[in-house]
Amino acid sequence: MKKSASTDGQRASELIDSRIAELGDWRGKTLARMRGLIKEAAPGVVEEWKWMGTPVWSHDGIICTGESYKAVVKLTFAKGASLEDPARLFNSSLEGNTRRAIDIREGEAVDAEAFKALIRAAVALNASGAKAKPARTKSQRT
Repeated sequence: MKKSASTDGQRASELIDSRIAELGDWRGKTLARMRGLIKEAAPGVVEEWKWMGTPVWSHDGIICTGESYKAVVKLTFAKGASLEDPARLFNSSLEGNTRRAIDIREGEAVDAEAFKALIRAAVALNASGAKAKPARTKSQRT
């Protein structure tokens, strides 16, 4: 298994721990919960710290990033447009051809099993080596 990427001598996992602690509110708790679900779904996941302070989870390529803003915790899936999302977790960045995101607001719950299924699908897509292409929506199939 690859080790976490590091920045200035700190491991990415430590930097993510620090970010969660630094947030200190619902955003930190939410990011910690989603991080735990990512690790459950993809035990071989590699944590990275990129783009001047963005947590990134990878497995044969980027799975998703975890950003925190004032009103949302945003999990952006690098190839999200290519993933089936039967639980309709994706609620942001829906217009693009590649990425999809899940914006989580204070007090909102995310279906853990559906989220882990998305993580596993992203890992499988990365492992397949397939290029990202938009998944067909239900209306496109009929």
